[in-house]
Amino acid sequence: MFIGIDHGTAAIRFSNGEAEFKLSREKARTFVYPDLSRLGPLSSIEGIAVCYSMGDAISCITPIERVKNRGVVSQEGAGKHIGGGTRVYDEIKRSGFPAVVIPGLHRNSPTDPRFKVYSHQASPEKVGIAYEVVHDLGGDVIISDISSNTVTILVNNFRIAGAIDACIFAPGTLHGALDVEAIRLIDRGEVTANEAFQHAGVRFTLPPSERNPALALFAAMECAALRILNSKARIALSGSDARMVAEEIERLLGMEVAVYDEWCAARGLVKIARDVSGGKQEILGLGIAVST
Repeated sequence: MFIGIDHGTAAIRFSNGEAEFKLSREKARTFVYPDLSRLGPLSSIEGIAVCYSMGDAISCITPIERVKNRGVVSQEGAGKHIGGGTRVYDEIKRSGFPAVVIPGLHRNSPTDPRFKVYSHQASPEKVGIAYEVVHDLGGDVIISDISSNTVTILVNNFRIAGAIDACIFAPGTLHGALDVEAIRLIDRGEVTANEAFQHAGVRFTLPPSERNPALALFAAMECAALRILNSKARIALSGSDARMVAEEIERLLGMEVAVYDEWCAARGLVKIARDVSGGKQEILGLGIAVST
């Protein structure tokens, strides 16, 4: 049995490709690795792929025993630290099961150098999403993951070319880019930059009737922008809000889109764990470090 663990914004999701369960990040603070028996016998676990936070201190898929500081540069930054993801990561490491840590996409990643104008492109679970989608749609895809925040990824010929992160462009329901008003609040010392980021989504900035149309518009704009680099790329949506905005995104783009649910990342991570165990040398252009 192979297991994928998606460290999402609102929950930690666990999958073996068939059985699945999730824990809120608050409830995950009491997780112990024997809880994985909800997916099957612990004795059958052959490999695990785990995500943690931004994954910005590693640039290749790395055995967990070789990763320092859980693969992050710092706990500071955009997002809320609750402790559930930390607990899950540490329990997986403590378990002794073969496990690899998935990197995020950042300036040290093997993406198109033009995307590196920004320090961060996407968190590690987006790699899982991309791997799941390419198994269905082929090697030229654009995936917009729409939930608490929106991140859109481009895959060219089975390699991740780059991504547009949540704090750069399209808003999600909770998080978004910092606009002029947010910058003024920060400069006046009324909020921190992180607090402003966490309150820049459509739930805080728009009335209810306008929220989904705005989510759809900006996600479609990101997809259209990335098609400049690959005009034949198929479009996919993932995340908890994808289905609600899919019809409008299809109308805006004038093309059919595939829709995936909230389990897309965890299922893709299962496939990564399986393929790493099977000896693959790279995943979507990301290298695989060997165990010591």
